[in-house]
Amino acid sequence: MKYILLIGDGMGDTPVPELGGKTPLEAASKPTIDRLCAAAEPLLVRTVPEGYPPGSDVANLSLLGYEPEKYYTGRAPLEAASMGVAIPDGALAFRCNLVTVRLESEGRLTMLDHSAGHITTPEATELITAVQAACGTDQLRFYPGVSYRHLLIHQGEIPASLCTVPPHDYLDQDVTEFYGQYLGVDYLSELMRTSAQVLAEHPVNLKRQSEGKRPANAIWIWGEGKRPAMNSLQERHEITGSLISAVDLLKGLGVCSGLEVPEVKGATGWLDTNYQGKVDAALDALTRQDFALVHVEAPDEAGHQGSATNKVQAIEDFDAKVVAPIVEEMDRRGEPYRLVVTMDHYTPIARRTHEDWPVPMFLYDSEGVEQLASCSYTEANIIAAAEQSNLCLDSGAAFFTHFVTSNTSKASQNGEDHG
Repeated sequence: MKYILLIGDGMGDTPVPELGGKTPLEAASKPTIDRLCAAAEPLLVRTVPEGYPPGSDVANLSLLGYEPEKYYTGRAPLEAASMGVAIPDGALAFRCNLVTVRLESEGRLTMLDHSAGHITTPEATELITAVQAACGTDQLRFYPGVSYRHLLIHQGEIPASLCTVPPHDYLDQDVTEFYGQYLGVDYLSELMRTSAQVLAEHPVNLKRQSEGKRPANAIWIWGEGKRPAMNSLQERHEITGSLISAVDLLKGLGVCSGLEVPEVKGATGWLDTNYQGKVDAALDALTRQDFALVHVEAPDEAGHQGSATNKVQAIEDFDAKVVAPIVEEMDRRGEPYRLVVTMDHYTPIARRTHEDWPVPMFLYDSEGVEQLASCSYTEANIIAAAEQSNLCLDSGAAFFTHFVTSNTSKASQNGEDHG
């Protein structure tokens, strides 16, 4: 049996007026996903434990069967693992975004864009390299990543009073108080001021502004944590596999869980990503291994943008360019497989940030399942079908065990009513 986990990051949503009161999942044309769903088992899974931030770090850790309560130490350590950056004992890793902020009257600060206009990786690498040259010390070291997503390794403890927040949670909002947290620590205050000056004067940003693009005029550090200790999926479930994603967070999760993490050229985490390369990597893995996870970031980014058009396109591309070719090839091979289509969390367009609601998904088994969803894949359809079938799972660990166990009746033993 082969196991395939296909994740459309942040696909879940609420009704959007621009889409005639439909959610993007309801509005999107996704014939392969809907066909599979009708013959699959509906599941409603709580991927974010109560009290945890509904980030892709917590949610995807959970989807791989790891309890965040035991294994979650922060987002940045997972990204460091992907980048091959060692976190020394006692050190902290921070995610370092390149962002666009606007200085308002009376010194107030507004977060305009957590991604600096989806800055390209070559541009961002130049900027982070310049920040490291100007601001790097024995205590602070910057590492360039992909697009706006970078890394800061901080030697030593930080003040307990420092409270960092994800910039994508505060788009078009006043972030003066959060920025003030950095300014309250002497060396971080110097870092923020010096880096802002470096970025403002850098040719990359001057060129972006001349082209009408958003400049990366500030850094924003958050998601800190220490090195995690995780046992491998092979130790936990006796399966080998690969994780395919464009983003360092997911790739780091793959590294920490003992999965292969192939590098896919042209994988960007956006609508222009190399879908075919990701599919090829997954299908190659499935010739040698038991499990493949393919993660697509674009629906989440569209949700953060507040763009219904881009989110619908991202879902349609996920169906046509990822799900369809994988299913077609697996059916051609004739080997039994179990396939899950899911989101990790909701990223509603109206809010432009994540929600911690249980996520609707389906489990398709080429050999058949006991309880059919008998519906298309939408939030409302799966929630209703899962509750009716008592297939509501209270954790990602319960989901993953069920996923890699061929006896589909076990979900009902672990089920609970989230209604």
